[in-house]
Amino acid sequence: MAVLFFVIGGAVQSFGEGEKNIFDVITVDSAITPAVAKYVTGAIDQSGTDGSAGIIILLDTPGGLDLSMRDIVKKLLSPPLPVIVFVYPSGARAASAGVMITMAAPLAAMAPGTNIGAAHPVAIGVGGKMDETMAKKVENDAVAYAMGIVKKRGRNAVWIEQAVRESVSITAEEALKQNVIDLIASDIEELLKKIDGKTIPLSSGDVILKTKGAVINKMEMGLRERILITLSNPNIAYLLMMIGLAGLYFEFANPGAILPGVVGGISLILAFFAMQTLPVNYAGIALIIFGIILFIAEIKIVSHGMLSVAGVISLVLGSVMLFDSFVPALRVSFSVMIPTIIIVSLFFIAVVSLAVKAQMKKPFTGVEGMIGREGKTITPVYTDGKVLVKGERWNAFSRESIEKGTDVHVISVKGLNLEVEKI
Repeated sequence: MAVLFFVIGGAVQSFGEGEKNIFDVITVDSAITPAVAKYVTGAIDQSGTDGSAGIIILLDTPGGLDLSMRDIVKKLLSPPLPVIVFVYPSGARAASAGVMITMAAPLAAMAPGTNIGAAHPVAIGVGGKMDETMAKKVENDAVAYAMGIVKKRGRNAVWIEQAVRESVSITAEEALKQNVIDLIASDIEELLKKIDGKTIPLSSGDVILKTKGAVINKMEMGLRERILITLSNPNIAYLLMMIGLAGLYFEFANPGAILPGVVGGISLILAFFAMQTLPVNYAGIALIIFGIILFIAEIKIVSHGMLSVAGVISLVLGSVMLFDSFVPALRVSFSVMIPTIIIVSLFFIAVVSLAVKAQMKKPFTGVEGMIGREGKTITPVYTDGKVLVKGERWNAFSRESIEKGTDVHVISVKGLNLEVEKI
């Protein structure tokens, strides 16, 4: 009997006892992108390797990309250690992709004043629209995916279907009543108190959490992760692209400047790297580049400003279309877009204006620079003679006889002889 008792008792592991009383904490407070997914899954693996008792994910997200969300959900459905997703702090939300992440967690919690829901799938592509048949397929796929998650975690299947099909959203209190989450806690300390003794199902077997006296270890994001997540911000990617285009244009217009070209090249490379992790509409990129081409064409073609106007319009349309997503966090903010368009447009218009003025300006050097110059005869001039122009003595001739000391101006240049006439 004693042996049997020992075997049954050993079937349930206890995490948090002895040395395993450290709970790691990470924060996800942005849209779910490939960089965020890599950060979350990497942190879970690292915690498992370090022998932590569990990991708490502080979640506040407006949603994100489907593939990135699925990467996180896969890890949550078969984690190497207990994972608690905590929608925190008050005012935070778990919307769209955040719903699936929360529901997939072995243990889901929310802080008072938070909300969860609005998980209806949206299209990413030109115009962000799908035909009715495709929209139905995507919706049904999302429902089936969500159903599989809640079935594994024993949560409310009726509500998750409403969240996907009807974009229903509820508060933390309602979520607890409807068996969407496991508990409500005002902070991490209260969360640890409430989960003490709870049984968490893992692929390796059920575990009992022992959180009394647990140590909180805040896992700070590394420099690499910070850079990747920062670049995944569409506002940053947009600014980098505009800086890059402006820098390269300035370098090509003024060869040898070096710094604008270096800054522009680096900015463009970073921008294109960031766009790999974002829902980019390549028509938007094409319109922005076309706008730059129109500004350049203004230098070569006399359009009385029409090409510049078309360039500004192309920049505006391209900027609006650049990131095609219904999730605000995956679009360029108008507070960033509008000032950027104004500044970049003024920059190109100013450069174009200077170039046009330089082309139209009267030459100061060479043969063209001599035409119209004024001087004075220092000998009588007719078939030959001498004149003083720009402080230099020149051989000169004229179609009429001109006396010494007469003010003249140059009307043509033939070899090293100036043709002059009286002013």
